[in-house]
Amino acid sequence: MSESSHSSGGAGPSHRSVEIGVALFMTLLAAVGIAGSLKVGIGWGAEGPKAGFFPFYISVIVLISCAVNLVQAVREFTGREVFASWGQLRQVFSVVIPTTVYVFAVPSLGMYMSSGLLIAVFMKWIGRYSWLIVAAIAIGVPIITYVMFERWFLVPLPKGPLEDWLGL
Repeated sequence: MSESSHSSGGAGPSHRSVEIGVALFMTLLAAVGIAGSLKVGIGWGAEGPKAGFFPFYISVIVLISCAVNLVQAVREFTGREVFASWGQLRQVFSVVIPTTVYVFAVPSLGMYMSSGLLIAVFMKWIGRYSWLIVAAIAIGVPIITYVMFERWFLVPLPKGPLEDWLGL
């Protein structure tokens, strides 16, 4: 992205609002991490650090970083700088949304079926490849992944109903 696209005043969310939004969201995540760590203990036990020891301090570091970023966003940005145009954000979300669906599909469909579907969606929708190429790669990559991980490395990956039906 060129510098002129940021300063041209095009439509899109402001740099300031994005910085503040991300800082607030990360603050929420840090607070959840701190609360969870306090529940399981952040001290030192007879066997060493308790389960929440390291997550607590990492969450505190994230919280401090969020505070610094929030102060910088409020002070440094005037609110007129465009973070990204709506078209650019649409391109980002065209990858983020299918990937998020993929993550939530893995527990129910399994790694191989979900991966094949994700590959097919990206190749056909974004890459605009022919159905023959899409099918070959969307079926071939999960098969190769299965052979490599399950057979060669003996590392089981999440399986779904298709793998159960095939007896894999």
